[in-house]
This record gives sequence, C-alpha cells and structure tokens, in this order.
Amino acid sequence: MEVTKLKIGFIGAGKVGTSLGKYFSTHQVTVTGFYSRTEASAKEAAKFTNTNFYPDRKQLIADSDVIFLTVTDSAIAPVWESIKHESIQGKIFCHCSGSLSSGIFSDIQHLGAYGYSIHPLYAISSKTESYKDLAHALFTLEGDSAYLQKMRTFMEGFGNDVQIISTENKALYHAAAVFASNHMVALAYIATNLFQQCGFSSEHALQAIAPLMEGNLAHILADGPVASLTGPVERNDVATIQRHLECLPAQYQAVYRELTKILVDIGSQRHPNADYTDIQQL
Repeated sequence: MEVTKLKIGFIGAGKVGTSLGKYFSTHQVTVTGFYSRTEASAKEAAKFTNTNFYPDRKQLIADSDVIFLTVTDSAIAPVWESIKHESIQGKIFCHCSGSLSSGIFSDIQHLGAYGYSIHPLYAISSKTESYKDLAHALFTLEGDSAYLQKMRTFMEGFGNDVQIISTENKALYHAAAVFASNHMVALAYIATNLFQQCGFSSEHALQAIAPLMEGNLAHILADGPVASLTGPVERNDVATIQRHLECLPAQYQAVYRELTKILVDIGSQRHPNADYTDIQQL
C-alpha cells in the first residue's frame, strides 16, 4: 500500500472529522467522504470538503484504504465492535482520541487490519475554520508497527511535525496536553473571577490579563519555564504569599498552594542556593 495514494474515509462528521477531511483534501489527498449516524452532518461535511456523502457505512469502508473513526471517545469502541467483522482485511483504522491508544481496536491484528491513534495537538473548535491552523500543529502517532513509519511519512508530507509515542504513554501525553490547554483556561477563569471581586467588569478583567498572559507565554516559549519565572516565589517573598493565602476565597487556596509548590521547584532550579523553607511551610 503506497501511503501517498491512500484513500481516506471518515466515520463521524463532527469538528475533528470535518477539519481533518478538509485539511487532507487541501493537500491533494483523496478523501472518499463521510458517514455519520446523523445524515445531515455527514452531508454537511461532504459538501464542505467537496467529497461524498455515504448513507452506507460498508460502502465507505470498501472505497477507502484508511478509515478514521472521528467519533467521541466513548463511541470509538462501540463503533469498532459494530464494524470489525465486516470486510476490513488490509484496511487501516485510525482514531483521534488524545488519551486512548490503538489498543481500543480489539482483535484488529487477527482480522488482518491495522490500528493507529493519530492526534493533533491542537484545540479544534470549529468545523469550518480550525483546518486552517492544523498546518502548525504537531501530530502524535501510535499503533501497529507494520505501517507506523509509513504513516509518519504520510503525515509529515503535509509539513507537520510528527512524534511517535508508545501505547503506554497515551494517557500521560494527554494529561500533559490538558495542563497546557484546559488548565490554562481554568487559571484564566480564576484570575478573571478575582479581578471581578476587585471591581473589574468581566470584559475589563480579560483585557487586563491579556498582555500579562501573552507576554508570559511568549517568554516561556522563547526561553523555557525556568527562565521565565517571576513573582513572589522567584523573589522568595514569603510575606506576599502569606497575604495572598489570607485573602483568597477558600476554593482557590488549595490551588494556589499546590501551584506554589511547583513554582518552588522551578525556583530551586533557577536559584540552587535559595532556601524556600518558609514558603514550603505556609
């Protein structure tokens, strides 16, 4: 099977499936089309990607070399169980879950097919816009050794950075992504809530933290997290940290304490001779 000539079909026509279908098709990859339990969404995705709508799932599988199961994480196993006894010999099956491995394709090797997880390290939020930014995303790849390197070459052909990871590390990898993405949302939520308690409107609070967050992120990306540490932990300012803990609402104190412990670890790397004992005892 020549990876450069793969025909790709999608079972599931949500944001991920539609975005990948459009992204692949813009790189002259043959996308056969979409099947979905919701006919309207499959037709919409097919129209947007200029591919085919499949009312028959078996026909999509027959017409495709690679079948992406772009359904919710909880639906991957049931969908696979419902199709794995169809004519799938020689086919490549992929899902795009960040936390689940290719192991979810039970018995796939005994059925003469091949399973992979392919995950874009990017928050896909729109069916019609997110594909434009996928060129900048790293993709992680995990699965059967038979086509692993060829699938990597295929994805790298789009210009993307591709990292092969082990089956055992899928959950850990996804946890890392959540820290970088979802937990950043949680921290911004806490910050804006606290600003509003100080009299800011919600809009003004966001405007206020924007240059702070953007500047800090730029510094982290340029120089790494250790070199980017500023603030009371970096200064070993115990009194300020104590005042923060005294004024914070109870539900945020635990978060502040746990993050401060991590900042102490970072500070210790930046200032190996510093004594953070007083902060650690707060």
